[in-house]
Amino acid sequence: MHLTRPAWRRRLSGLHKKAPSAGGYSLSLTAEPGGGARLVLAGRLDLGGLEQIEGDLGGVWEQTSPKRLVVDLSGVTYLDSAGALALGQLEQQAAARGVELAYQGLGPAAQGIKGLLDWQGLARQPLIPAQRYAGLLDQLGETWLAVVRDVYLVIAFLGEFLAACGRAAVNPKLLRVSEVLLYMEQVGVNGLPIVGLISFLLGLIMAFMSSLQLKPFGANIYVANLVALAMVKELGPIMTAVLVAGRSGSAFAAEIGTMKVNEEVDALVVMGYDPLVFLALPKVLAAVLTVPILTLFSDLMAITGGLVVGVAGMGLTAGSYIDQTIKSLNSGDILTGMLKSATFALLIAGIGCQRGFMVRGGAQAVGTATTSAVVSAMFLIIVADSIFAVVLHYAG
Repeated sequence: MHLTRPAWRRRLSGLHKKAPSAGGYSLSLTAEPGGGARLVLAGRLDLGGLEQIEGDLGGVWEQTSPKRLVVDLSGVTYLDSAGALALGQLEQQAAARGVELAYQGLGPAAQGIKGLLDWQGLARQPLIPAQRYAGLLDQLGETWLAVVRDVYLVIAFLGEFLAACGRAAVNPKLLRVSEVLLYMEQVGVNGLPIVGLISFLLGLIMAFMSSLQLKPFGANIYVANLVALAMVKELGPIMTAVLVAGRSGSAFAAEIGTMKVNEEVDALVVMGYDPLVFLALPKVLAAVLTVPILTLFSDLMAITGGLVVGVAGMGLTAGSYIDQTIKSLNSGDILTGMLKSATFALLIAGIGCQRGFMVRGGAQAVGTATTSAVVSAMFLIIVADSIFAVVLHYAG
């Protein structure tokens, strides 16, 4: 018995044809003696019609429940891996229903395409589970290995960067002075507003809080000493470095990381340019030259904030506050703050460039490198400041 179009109930509407349409396929189902059925496919079984083919083959079981199903593929003109996938799903459905399935008219080429799908391999459990619980010792070991690997990469980058500095010193024409000036503007001039605002507010808060403690003792004048020494020796360099790390260190990592993703760094190498000299050296040099000056500006704005509190809230005169500030400072304090700032700038720019060059992958890797650059820079700033504190203490 040959099932007519109404028997398919919309599922096979337009597909029950004697010949396939151009670029399509035809499907017909007939009953055979002994409770069997014959499914005749013709035309193209390809990716373009995969969704419709899967739906139509699945509709076969809604219309009949044979003991044996013969699939005639002699009329198939084209079969790709998507068509083979649909046939494989039909096999699985037949096996689940206990129906014997056999193919007819399956040529050598079609057999090769169909043999590409390893259903047993797809059903096999993976050797490594998708999610694996890591114990405390595993986590500690992985963290330690990650730290050792990171230290190794940073030391390797430092060696390559020093070699690049040596090449630039031998041949100064390799250094792009215009790029140094551009990054000095980005790091220094463009950072003045935020650095000035934060430092002014920090000096204002320090002066106000310290006046609450010193006022009962009649020692308001020493608020100037506290603000000046704290900002020039410690807080000024650290606050400036933290702001520069957030603004410029992240920008350096994102810029170089994006160039790595877009293969622009590889293009520079092909054209004969040294990426470290071309990209990293101008950024590091600009930061080292600019951040100490930015720190002096930060110190000045913090002292100005303390002056506002001293004059407006403690009854001091501007002249007495400035005179006390000058007496509390010496050239060694200022030079120490500038030396710290230059060291912090070297760390910030260096780690930002190193994280950028380590980017592998796409946009997500750039974001990860940017975050890592900022976090690592802040960590190194605190470590370096601790080393400065110990060395300066024992050095007198």
